[in-house]
Amino acid sequence: MRSVRISIYSIFLLAAFLLLLFPPAAQSDGEGKLVYYIPVEQTVERGLLAFMERSFEAAAEEGADHIVLEVDTPGGFVDAAGRIASLMNNTDIPITAFVVNEALSAGAYISLIADNIVMMPGTDMGSAAVIDGAGNAAEEKSQSVWLARMQDAAEKNDRDPKYALAMADNSISLPEYRAGEGELLTFNAREALEADYAEAIVNNREELLEFLELEGAIEREMEVSFAEQIARIVTHPVVVPILLSIGSLGLVLELYSPGFGIPGFMGTGALLLYFFGHTVAGFAGWETYILFGIGIILVVIEILVPGFGIFGILGIGAIIASLVLGSYSTANIMVSILIAAVVTIVAVILLFKYAGYRGPMKRVILSDSTNTEKGYISNVTRNELLGVSGEALTVLRPSGTALIEDERLDVVSEGGYIEQGRKVKVISTAGSRIVVREVSDNG
Repeated sequence: MRSVRISIYSIFLLAAFLLLLFPPAAQSDGEGKLVYYIPVEQTVERGLLAFMERSFEAAAEEGADHIVLEVDTPGGFVDAAGRIASLMNNTDIPITAFVVNEALSAGAYISLIADNIVMMPGTDMGSAAVIDGAGNAAEEKSQSVWLARMQDAAEKNDRDPKYALAMADNSISLPEYRAGEGELLTFNAREALEADYAEAIVNNREELLEFLELEGAIEREMEVSFAEQIARIVTHPVVVPILLSIGSLGLVLELYSPGFGIPGFMGTGALLLYFFGHTVAGFAGWETYILFGIGIILVVIEILVPGFGIFGILGIGAIIASLVLGSYSTANIMVSILIAAVVTIVAVILLFKYAGYRGPMKRVILSDSTNTEKGYISNVTRNELLGVSGEALTVLRPSGTALIEDERLDVVSEGGYIEQGRKVKVISTAGSRIVVREVSDNG
């Protein structure tokens, strides 16, 4: 029994000695965990929102443990930023905003919504005032809403809201951070860390994972697809009116060109780009294509079978409805349609004036004229009657009837009153107009 105990103790001491000599490898806290990198680049708009929705959905399906937003944006549109913020708030996956270059305007707001902010050296965050399409400060109501959002985003993660407000309101003075009266606050990486607007400054992803205690994690990087890149361009509020102008102008020019040529391809291509981009971005469905196709058919019917304009009105209405249905903003698309309409009307006026009618429009527009050169004569000028005498069959006051060379003709006196039965002589003819003068029996 004693020998058995000695053996057990010997084995235990040997195992302890071996553990001291060869300790087990330490396992990283991030081992086996999944980190999703999602780029937040270029302008913040609805195309970026669609990409981020797909990325968040993929991260949730794969069971990601952490999402890293690699932020490099000069800002963008408030509505898109608000929807991205809602997307971030509605996920249970921890989110870190990793500022790799600049996080300005809407980019600063998105970063503040994240659970952590980590910045690379030499990066900036701030300058988040709301501006309109002309680059001017937005109206007071919009400013007030945006300031409230910036404050809420800061307070969400226990950050001092005065800095977030100073980023969006140039009336708040913070001279210690180069934000005097009339200037917006922009933090560099060191200043953000000092003001607790960043949790760390790192040089690369490896250091970021180390800070997040996710060393050894599986890394997955989302990439913007080619279709999404197109969608991000063509859904931009500045690009939409350009596309619609090219589309409407190209199709109108095609009506004045024989065959189907460059204008038709340009117009069709521009409209297809509009619908394709908005479909990829999740705004347009098949119903918009069907409605647009019906509109085109009705307009063609109106052109080829002229009626009372019913088909044309219904067709234009269907086309406008399809554009509005496929857009993310009714106000924006209506402004874009108005711009395209003005451009098209001006072009049509110029075409009427300088180019004339060609192509399919030539079939429905009467361009021929009846003139003397083509043999059309409305009234024959009776030059053979000049100097011929006759008799007034009726009183001429100054018009009436005269008998000239045994032919009753409607005549008009030179200006005076001529009694019935007096002798007259033709002094001029012009078409159906025959002018006579009273003459004496001797003359």
